[in-house]
Amino acid sequence: MKSRSSIGGLVYSTEGGRMCPACRRPLAQCSCSRTPAAAPTDGIVRVQRETKGRGGKAVTVVRGAPGDAAALVRLGQELKAACGSGGTVKDGTIEVQGDHVEKVMLLLQQRGHKVKRAGG
Repeated sequence: MKSRSSIGGLVYSTEGGRMCPACRRPLAQCSCSRTPAAAPTDGIVRVQRETKGRGGKAVTVVRGAPGDAAALVRLGQELKAACGSGGTVKDGTIEVQGDHVEKVMLLLQQRGHKVKRAGG
Protein backbone atom coordinates (compact mmCIF):
# COMPACT_ATOMS: atom_id res chain seq x y z
CA MET A 1 0.00 0.00 0.00
CA LYS A 2 1.27 3.48 -0.92
CA SER A 3 1.59 6.22 1.64
CA ARG A 4 -0.43 9.43 1.23
CA SER A 5 2.67 11.55 0.71
CA SER A 6 3.74 9.49 -2.30
CA ILE A 7 0.29 9.80 -3.91
CA GLY A 8 0.36 13.57 -4.32
CA GLY A 9 0.26 15.39 -1.02
CA LEU A 10 -2.40 17.60 0.45
CA VAL A 11 -5.77 17.46 -1.27
CA TYR A 12 -7.83 19.93 0.80
CA SER A 13 -7.18 22.23 3.70
CA THR A 14 -8.99 25.14 5.34
CA GLU A 15 -5.86 26.31 7.11
CA GLY A 16 -4.98 29.18 4.74
CA GLY A 17 -8.51 30.46 4.10
CA ARG A 18 -9.22 31.87 0.63
CA MET A 19 -6.45 31.18 -1.85
CA CYS A 20 -5.27 33.16 -4.88
CA PRO A 21 -5.99 31.13 -8.04
CA ALA A 22 -2.85 32.42 -9.78
CA CYS A 23 -0.08 31.88 -7.22
CA ARG A 24 -1.96 29.41 -4.94
CA ARG A 25 -1.05 31.34 -1.75
CA PRO A 26 -3.43 32.71 0.89
CA LEU A 27 -4.90 36.07 -0.22
CA ALA A 28 -3.17 37.87 2.66
CA GLN A 29 0.23 36.68 1.34
CA CYS A 30 -0.54 36.96 -2.39
CA SER A 31 1.87 39.13 -4.32
CA CYS A 32 0.46 38.72 -7.82
CA SER A 33 -2.89 40.47 -7.31
CA ARG A 34 -1.92 43.55 -5.35
CA THR A 35 -4.04 46.59 -6.02
CA PRO A 36 -3.87 47.15 -9.78
CA ALA A 37 -3.00 50.59 -11.08
CA ALA A 38 -5.93 52.68 -12.23
CA ALA A 39 -6.73 52.16 -15.88
CA PRO A 40 -5.67 55.08 -18.05
CA THR A 41 -8.62 57.16 -19.21
CA ASP A 42 -9.06 59.58 -22.09
CA GLY A 43 -10.38 62.29 -19.75
CA ILE A 44 -14.02 61.76 -20.69
CA VAL A 45 -16.53 60.44 -18.17
CA ARG A 46 -19.18 58.32 -19.89
CA VAL A 47 -22.67 57.95 -18.43
CA GLN A 48 -25.21 55.45 -19.69
CA ARG A 49 -28.43 53.71 -18.70
CA GLU A 50 -28.32 49.89 -18.59
CA THR A 51 -30.97 47.26 -18.00
CA LYS A 52 -29.16 44.19 -19.32
CA GLY A 53 -28.86 41.40 -16.74
CA ARG A 54 -30.81 43.33 -14.11
CA GLY A 55 -34.29 41.94 -14.54
CA GLY A 56 -35.42 44.94 -16.61
CA LYS A 57 -34.55 47.46 -13.91
CA ALA A 58 -32.66 50.56 -15.04
CA VAL A 59 -29.24 51.41 -13.63
CA THR A 60 -27.17 54.51 -14.40
CA VAL A 61 -23.55 53.51 -15.02
CA VAL A 62 -20.62 55.97 -14.84
CA ARG A 63 -17.34 54.88 -16.46
CA GLY A 64 -14.03 56.67 -16.84
CA ALA A 65 -14.23 58.85 -13.75
CA PRO A 66 -10.72 59.92 -12.69
CA GLY A 67 -9.27 58.98 -9.32
CA ASP A 68 -8.35 55.98 -7.25
CA ALA A 69 -10.78 53.54 -5.63
CA ALA A 70 -11.37 55.76 -2.58
CA ALA A 71 -12.15 58.78 -4.79
CA LEU A 72 -14.62 56.70 -6.80
CA VAL A 73 -16.34 55.57 -3.60
CA ARG A 74 -16.69 59.19 -2.43
CA LEU A 75 -18.01 60.30 -5.83
CA GLY A 76 -20.42 57.36 -5.87
CA GLN A 77 -21.75 58.32 -2.43
CA GLU A 78 -22.31 61.91 -3.56
CA LEU A 79 -24.10 60.83 -6.75
CA LYS A 80 -26.31 58.37 -4.88
CA ALA A 81 -27.22 61.01 -2.28
CA ALA A 82 -28.02 63.58 -4.97
CA CYS A 83 -30.24 61.10 -6.83
CA GLY A 84 -31.85 59.78 -3.65
CA SER A 85 -31.18 56.15 -4.51
CA GLY A 86 -28.82 53.29 -3.84
CA GLY A 87 -25.97 51.95 -5.87
CA THR A 88 -22.46 50.56 -5.77
CA VAL A 89 -18.90 51.07 -6.96
CA LYS A 90 -17.23 48.04 -8.52
CA ASP A 91 -14.54 47.38 -11.12
CA GLY A 92 -13.87 51.09 -11.61
CA THR A 93 -17.49 51.92 -12.45
CA ILE A 94 -20.16 53.67 -10.41
CA GLU A 95 -23.68 52.26 -10.58
CA VAL A 96 -26.66 54.29 -9.37
CA GLN A 97 -30.00 52.52 -9.16
CA GLY A 98 -32.63 54.01 -11.45
CA ASP A 99 -32.62 56.15 -14.59
CA HIS A 100 -30.71 59.26 -13.43
CA VAL A 101 -28.55 59.89 -16.50
CA GLU A 102 -29.41 63.58 -16.93
CA LYS A 103 -29.01 64.41 -13.23
CA VAL A 104 -25.68 62.53 -12.98
CA MET A 105 -24.35 64.22 -16.13
CA LEU A 106 -25.28 67.65 -14.76
CA LEU A 107 -23.61 66.94 -11.39
CA LEU A 108 -20.42 65.70 -13.05
CA GLN A 109 -20.30 68.75 -15.35
CA GLN A 110 -20.65 71.02 -12.32
CA ARG A 111 -17.61 69.27 -10.79
CA GLY A 112 -15.59 70.16 -13.89
CA HIS A 113 -15.55 66.80 -15.68
CA LYS A 114 -15.96 66.41 -19.43
CA VAL A 115 -19.06 64.21 -19.71
CA LYS A 116 -20.58 62.27 -22.61
CA ARG A 117 -23.74 60.22 -22.79
CA ALA A 118 -22.89 56.70 -23.92
CA GLY A 119 -25.25 54.14 -25.38
CA GLY A 120 -28.71 54.96 -26.69
